[in-house]
Amino acid sequence: MTAPWTDWDHIVKLDPDKTLYADETFTDVCATGTDAIEIGGTLDITAEKMREYLRPCLAACAEHDVACYIEPSHADAVVHEPIPDGFLVPVVLNAGDTFWTTGAHLNWVKSDEHIDWDRTFNEAYIIMNPDASVATYTEANCELDADDVAAYATVAERMLGQDIVYVEYSGMFGDTDVVGAAHDALDEATLFYGGGIGTYDDAYRMRHHADTVVVGDLIHDEGADVVAETVDGAKAAAKERTPDNTA
Repeated sequence: MTAPWTDWDHIVKLDPDKTLYADETFTDVCATGTDAIEIGGTLDITAEKMREYLRPCLAACAEHDVACYIEPSHADAVVHEPIPDGFLVPVVLNAGDTFWTTGAHLNWVKSDEHIDWDRTFNEAYIIMNPDASVATYTEANCELDADDVAAYATVAERMLGQDIVYVEYSGMFGDTDVVGAAHDALDEATLFYGGGIGTYDDAYRMRHHADTVVVGDLIHDEGADVVAETVDGAKAAAKERTPDNTA
């Protein structure tokens, strides 16, 4: 069975510790044309906040045929009711604190008897912006060049069996050569990219180097209309990256 994310060009990541832009709703978010929504964040995420986001988000996603996944940063961010499409669990490959590679996951497994393994998948994260809160939080080594990132991508796919590799430049637009090196190193795994996608051109450019682009703060700070432009950019690039025309 083909994994759903292999057809995703664009993801909106919602932070349940933040409000939506102005008077927008989850229906507005889904109407951008994005393929999927991930709900998760680095700081101050609780099960209560997750439920408050998840209920209306799932209803809007069902209306617009948009996938809805929880991206739990720790066990307290996991909720099983209402039921999301699944869980995309970060595994930070370049974390200095191994809690974010296996420790948080161990805590979740020990504390949760209701994990649905058929709907639980990993994202092998490579964090690249040293100034991002997630880099500080995980003590990530961000001093990586293209060869390092390509090697991490290979480790993720070939040694750890990961189906998703996520190059994260949270807060800044990344180096396309680095992202492209990660993409070239992968055979079957899907490459997600996040960081600094704020315009049609940003999404268009990065979608030529990654399989899926992710926008996060943009939806909270500038709203659905701006996000819709990034969806258009990602999908325009995807049409050009056909098997006969892959950049």
